[in-house]
Amino acid sequence: MDRQATDARIRDLIDPFNKKGVEITDATTFADDLELDSLSVMDFVAAIEDEFDIIISMNQQAEIENYGQLVDAVVKLQG
Repeated sequence: MDRQATDARIRDLIDPFNKKGVEITDATTFADDLELDSLSVMDFVAAIEDEFDIIISMNQQAEIENYGQLVDAVVKLQG
């Protein structure tokens, strides 16, 4: 799946977590812009893993700070 299609699917998944209606760009951060707490992050990661049938390791999660990095990681994990 290409980056654009992956991006579209992740946007659908992030919608319920975007309580403030923040415009999602590649630079959107999960902690600062979306104000996601650790439980919300875990739920969101689980939704992504289920949707794409992938596993995002804790080390990878620690390196992902913004939306663009997440999309790139999911594309790479899909191989």
